[in-house]
Amino acid sequence: MTSNHIFVLICFSVSLFISGCSSVGGDVAAGRNALQTGRPNDAVGYLTRAAAADPNYKLPYRVHVSVLTYLGRAYLETGQDTQARQTLEKAVKLDKDDPLAPLYLGIVLLKTGERERGRKEIEEGLRAIDDTIEFFVQEDSFRIFWDPNMQIRNDIRKSLAAKLDDAQLAMAAERIGSQFDAEIDEARRDESRRRGGGGDGGGGGN
Repeated sequence: MTSNHIFVLICFSVSLFISGCSSVGGDVAAGRNALQTGRPNDAVGYLTRAAAADPNYKLPYRVHVSVLTYLGRAYLETGQDTQARQTLEKAVKLDKDDPLAPLYLGIVLLKTGERERGRKEIEEGLRAIDDTIEFFVQEDSFRIFWDPNMQIRNDIRKSLAAKLDDAQLAMAAERIGSQFDAEIDEARRDESRRRGGGGDGGGGGN
């Protein structure tokens, strides 16, 4: 095989890899949008395909939420509790720094009767979200972009301090999880506008 043939094969392989990554990222983006706009059944379709292609995929932003976390949330919101639990258990094992994985795992555990562990996972997830935001606001360059009015952090701290019953805690977790996922996009947009469309390099993180 000539060097020209080898070069063509390498280029073809690279193009396939890039195309695959782009496809997975597009499906995850579509799945997130479906979740954020109240269409969890549509989200399941997009995110199942993305997870099958690359179960290790994470958002290329400052907060690296995994495709499995989003798929687990989609299963949860469509009443597929067994699939939600299995998927979220994998997400937690895959990345201990994904703040949304334990949060949604805790919700499904509470829903299926595992009260003690469910509450523990939710509380861990809430603290991880709080810590993640605090990490960013400690840096002057990000302070104005993340939770500028402290709405999310105040909600977390009130929820942790209050003696909420299981249903109330699950509702608070769902609300805060949705708020935080939306904040990931809001912070990116605000930063991009303030810096002249510079986008998010994906650096930093908890």
